[in-house]
Amino acid sequence: MSAPRQDPAEKSGYLRYFYRNWRPTRIARVWNGAYAWTTALGLTPSILLTLQVRSRHDGRLTSTILVGADFHGERYLVSMLGTGSEWVQNVRAAGGQASIKRGRSRSVMLTEIPPPERAPILKAWCAVATSGRKHLPVPHDAPVSAFEAIAGDYPVFRIDGRAGGTPGPSPAESV
Repeated sequence: MSAPRQDPAEKSGYLRYFYRNWRPTRIARVWNGAYAWTTALGLTPSILLTLQVRSRHDGRLTSTILVGADFHGERYLVSMLGTGSEWVQNVRAAGGQASIKRGRSRSVMLTEIPPPERAPILKAWCAVATSGRKHLPVPHDAPVSAFEAIAGDYPVFRIDGRAGGTPGPSPAESV
C-alpha cells in the first residue's frame, strides 16, 4: 500500500489555512461561499465562474467557485483537489447536469474527459489558475508529459451547451 498523496498547497503559504487533507477548511468554505456569490453576480474576472449543482446527499443546490480554462475553443473545469472533491462527486451523481452562473444562470452539461486526454487541458488550466495550480505536484511550466503522469488524479470536465441537449450559445461565448 502506498503512502497517501499530500496536497502540495498545504506545505506552506496562505493556502495551508484553506486546505487540509485535500479538503477545504472552515475558513475556505466561508471564503469560497462569499466569493462564489460575488462571482455569480459577475463582479470578478471572467475566468472565474460559479458552478451550481445539486448535492448528492440532500438535493440542495451547492455553489462552488472555479476557474474556467479555454483549450482548443472549448471551456473546461478542473478539480484542483482531485477526485474526492465534493463538486466532482456531485456532478458525477447528477449525470453532468449543472448550472453556470455569472450574472445570470444557465444550464449546462459537464462532460468528464478521460484521463489520457487531460494532460494538455491541465497545462492550459495551470496557465490561468494561479492559486489552483499550487495543488498540483508539477510546475505550471512543465512539459505536457509531466501532466500525463498526474492526469488520472485530477478530473477535468468540458462545459457543453445546455443540459438536456437544448440548443444554446456555446459555453465559450456566454461564460
